[in-house]
Amino acid sequence: MSSNPSHQRKVWVIVSDKMGDNAQIEAVVARLGWDVEYRRLIFKKPFTKGKPPFFASLYHVDHRQSDRLEPPWPDLILTIGRRPSMAAFWVKKQSGGKARIVLFGRPKRPLEQYALVISPIQYALPDASNVLKIGLPLMRVDEGRLNEPRTQWEDHFARLGQPVIGVLVGGSTRPYVFDADGARELIERARGYLNGTGTLYVTTSRRTAAAAVDALERALPSNAIVYKWGTGGDNPYLGLLACADGFVVTGDSMSMITEVVRLKRPLAIYPLPRSRGLEMISRLLPRVLVEIPARLKYRVMPRLGLVAFARDLTRLHQWLYDNELAVTAGQPLLAPRESTEDDLERVVSAIRSLG
Repeated sequence: MSSNPSHQRKVWVIVSDKMGDNAQIEAVVARLGWDVEYRRLIFKKPFTKGKPPFFASLYHVDHRQSDRLEPPWPDLILTIGRRPSMAAFWVKKQSGGKARIVLFGRPKRPLEQYALVISPIQYALPDASNVLKIGLPLMRVDEGRLNEPRTQWEDHFARLGQPVIGVLVGGSTRPYVFDADGARELIERARGYLNGTGTLYVTTSRRTAAAAVDALERALPSNAIVYKWGTGGDNPYLGLLACADGFVVTGDSMSMITEVVRLKRPLAIYPLPRSRGLEMISRLLPRVLVEIPARLKYRVMPRLGLVAFARDLTRLHQWLYDNELAVTAGQPLLAPRESTEDDLERVVSAIRSLG
């Protein structure tokens, strides 16, 4: 047998167009050193943002734009996110159950249906032999990858009022809301880091609602710069990671938060509020879930498409605060720490053990 375990088995990576999600798997694949086959999926328009009901199905996939899913079927699938994992379960079904699934993130099926679940701290999963709990998500930006953006952008940033504060803006994601009021408060808190002479450099994302973008632009100081996602032109994101003096990031974006932390940049998190209705439910739900027997909570409920594995982004925020890796927006920025906990080797070892 070759020293490369993938010579004995067929490994697929099923992903979408979400760069932050894909970056997590790519970091693992690079460290694994296995030969893998990527299957990149594009989804039908209603499901590019909207969440489809979870089935082992391809009903949500745009087959014309996506890679083909056809035999010979894989032995192992690495996947992340709701939409790609639906396709992974469809492949598993077509393979007669042979294909095993490694999921990064929150499972939408009973845990025993996965070979391995890699769960960042924002998900409340039970202890299980096939659950690996980690701190931060696994995405990262290699410092070497920033050399070219730094060269490209450093003169541009040097001409701006100092310090330059990157404001990285996500958007609403259930149950969290980012609306016009939130946009105005975000800018108000970010202005506190300018010391009277600095520059806010704002970038939005595909989830930033038009009303929030309008409110951002109206609230910005006159010397601020804003890059609106999807409008063309050079995206300054990597330039900001390379050159900005500090960052304010909306609390919904795990990918942007994690990349800033991995690069050891000063970080302030602007936590998004929950929707009022869901906030009332969430206050009662933990009490209810505690009383539900484990078998019903972790096996029966997922079979019915009900989420028993709660997501609470504030768990990750608090972990970062406790480890002095970030502050709440409005508090003084912290000097970056020399090192942060990295679970990548634990994840790679766990996946290798599946062979």
